[in-house]
Amino acid sequence: MRLWDVRTGECLFVWEFPTAAKCVSFNKHGTQILVVTEERMGYRGALRVFNINRDPSSWKKQETEPMRTITFSGSKATVASFDVFDKHILTGHENGKVALYAHDTEEGESGIDAELEIHQVKAHAENVTDLQLGWDGTYIVTSSKDKTAHIIDASTLDVIKTYATDTPLNSAISLPTRPYVVMGGGQEAMSVTTTSARQGKFESRFWHKIFEEECARLPGHFGPINTLAVHPTGNAYASGGEDGYVRINWFDESFFKSRPYGPDFEIANEDQ
Repeated sequence: MRLWDVRTGECLFVWEFPTAAKCVSFNKHGTQILVVTEERMGYRGALRVFNINRDPSSWKKQETEPMRTITFSGSKATVASFDVFDKHILTGHENGKVALYAHDTEEGESGIDAELEIHQVKAHAENVTDLQLGWDGTYIVTSSKDKTAHIIDASTLDVIKTYATDTPLNSAISLPTRPYVVMGGGQEAMSVTTTSARQGKFESRFWHKIFEEECARLPGHFGPINTLAVHPTGNAYASGGEDGYVRINWFDESFFKSRPYGPDFEIANEDQ
């Protein structure tokens, strides 16, 4: 895992692990970072949390030992995120489970996942491929190989909304100023060479967050979409694909003037 200075492109620090790192995520204030490592070669899958030294004069001096470690004894985690208050950690697993762990920012408790888990829900039938915090922090958006995406309450883990598609999903995001969930995926990479972009279903898909209806598709990639991220203002989103391209899509003015709840009803952007 590498820590970078985004202004200069300089690598500040490198953490080494015995197996591959699958997911990284900063907390709200950038003072901690978590990493999920793979289960391989006799090593169990684990989630580690490191404190980040924010002093510019000593950025290259970071702690090498995690402040907490969660070792997975059952289904291994594939994705993870801090909650909006940095008091909990949410994880998505290979068997479709979504779990919640308490997180003390001062004294991290380490141990086996079953001992530290607050509660869990079997949200998906297959591997959870993405888990991102909603913009108000009250919910998370998950995607899965089972061809569905969910909005899940970040505290109770109740499934609030379900978006069922016809293709495996690798990522899903919620827009901050419009009531849409964007998701992407497509046919597995091993079959891409024999499949056209249309048949492979490599488009970004826009679903109405409230009505659970697909509204639009945006093509562009000629391979599966692996990851999605939205601009903090909601004016654009980026997609990264198996084709090696990162595409940045800016929404035009008509996107923000449309009335997604019907011609006679309108909600302010900050309340979407």
